[in-house]
Amino acid sequence: QVQLVESGGGLVQAGGSLRLSCAASGGTFSGRGMGWFRQSPGKEREFVAAVRRNGGNTYYADSVKGRFTISRDNAKNTVYLQMNSLKPEDTADYYCARGSYFYSDPASTREYDYWGQGTQVTVSS
Repeated sequence: QVQLVESGGGLVQAGGSLRLSCAASGGTFSGRGMGWFRQSPGKEREFVAAVRRNGGNTYYADSVKGRFTISRDNAKNTVYLQMNSLKPEDTADYYCARGSYFYSDPASTREYDYWGQGTQVTVSS
């Protein structure tokens, strides 16, 4: 059974930075794409960033492009999300997810087969 455990969330002032980590265990990691999504109360889960299995192809939501960076360390079965220049509108629960075998649309929640429990990020103004 695949397990994904996020960490690194917390409270930060606007303009600050956080680095989220997602540690995977119990299944294939290096052979799958990985993604980060976020969800605020009353809103649908939205795509933040994704990385293909080799780490060479990355994708970002327009709202975070230039501020967030996704990366992965296949030797450690871990994917990261470096978040800089944080804004109050970045406040949400952040989830990592493992891509499905075909992984044709990294921005779609339907392309992911396992999800973590989430880590909370709060950005104060």
